[in-house]
Amino acid sequence: MSNPKVHLRSFGCQMNKLDSNLVENAFASAGYKLTDTASEADAVLINTCSVRGGAEERVFSLLGQLKHIKESRPEIVVAVFGCMAQRLGAELLNHEAVNIVCAPAQIPQLVDMVADTLESKVGSIAVTENIRSRPQPELSERLDDFELAYDRPQERLPSQAFVRIMRGCNNFCTYCIVPYVRGPETSRPPSAIIAQIKKLAASGVKQVTLLGQTVNSYRYETGENSYGLAELLEMVSEIDGIEWIRFVTGHPKDFDEKIFRAMAKLPKVCPYLHVPAQSGSDRILKAMNRGYTSSDYISLIEKAKAIVPGIAIAGDFIVGFPGETDEDFATTVELVKKVEYKNCFVFKYSPRPGTRADEKLGDTVPAEIKKQRNIELLAVQEKISLKLNEALVGAKVKVLVEGLSKKSHLNRAENSGLPQLIARTATDRIVVFNGHIELAGRFCHVQITKVSALTLFGELLDRLTRII
Repeated sequence: MSNPKVHLRSFGCQMNKLDSNLVENAFASAGYKLTDTASEADAVLINTCSVRGGAEERVFSLLGQLKHIKESRPEIVVAVFGCMAQRLGAELLNHEAVNIVCAPAQIPQLVDMVADTLESKVGSIAVTENIRSRPQPELSERLDDFELAYDRPQERLPSQAFVRIMRGCNNFCTYCIVPYVRGPETSRPPSAIIAQIKKLAASGVKQVTLLGQTVNSYRYETGENSYGLAELLEMVSEIDGIEWIRFVTGHPKDFDEKIFRAMAKLPKVCPYLHVPAQSGSDRILKAMNRGYTSSDYISLIEKAKAIVPGIAIAGDFIVGFPGETDEDFATTVELVKKVEYKNCFVFKYSPRPGTRADEKLGDTVPAEIKKQRNIELLAVQEKISLKLNEALVGAKVKVLVEGLSKKSHLNRAENSGLPQLIARTATDRIVVFNGHIELAGRFCHVQITKVSALTLFGELLDRLTRII
């Protein structure tokens, strides 16, 4: 088959978005034509997430749609890869719509698996048999080579790229499926990471985001040398062309002061920290196996604020964890108020099969109470975000422009017909303003004129001839 068409759908976190970008580029390099329409594709690729039940439900809904498409086009190959593929394995392969199951560690094989199935019409599966065993060096090297070969800037985020610095997780939070689908913590060699970022910088990337399930746990030892996240930040900062460096996501129990010192010392490292607290209740944190108390967490945030000037903090919380009482939830509200996050992501507890929380604790908080707590915590955070943003009215900020906003038609008349653009500050605040689309992927300066809880609105200060 010459120039077969492939359609890719992606669910889940930044790790999955990175994997989807790698896979998309690998198929394009192999001669496949990318299409936005599943019904006209020869192969449909689905990158899956197992962190929450809703993500898996959306995948099964999509598979239901594909089953109907395959009734008239039975030759379509459907490949499911990612965390859900590792979790369900052969069970997923038995689905009427599925031809291929491929786990995260096996994605370098996916192009060949699809090519073989298009020719032979025989399904296949590639998963890690013992997911908690440390991966063989050959597997890690193959994954590193795959990332180096196919990591390129994404069209929707010009001048930006995500770079994985480690794989897996060793924390075993009782609610989390990640250790069982991504395997043990494995840090990539600094040489592989730096080579990848240099290649990206040469292609025009200006901002890199270092990714890890617990990115601050990064540790690589070779001979007498030991590298942590602080040392890696210094090495990335030396790469010409890279202007902003971010990293996500951190675990509160694995931070050390060296990371904050590096953030304060290195101008390229953005003063932004995403540190999930998950709860403000010590009793719930213990049940979650998080490894810290609420006072430990607050002390960590206070240290970060004291060392890193102007740092912005983002957090994650789970409401309705098994056994969470009104008093437990009240302590979470108080923690949010005390920390004063730039923004928070709030999730209703979703039991995941195979985790200790699902096996030992059940799902004891009614759905309506979860919903109420979710709404209340988001309302508390909205007030905090608005207050912090209001302090920025009149400020002049440097932003990296991402492209057209979802409401690009707004304010065109009073801005010489220029569309509304969306950008982000170094502290990861969203900024919208009207300007030339040619600014996408570039830095510029904007003066903030008004704000909402989620967005800063501004006016462009730089003309095209003065873009920095």
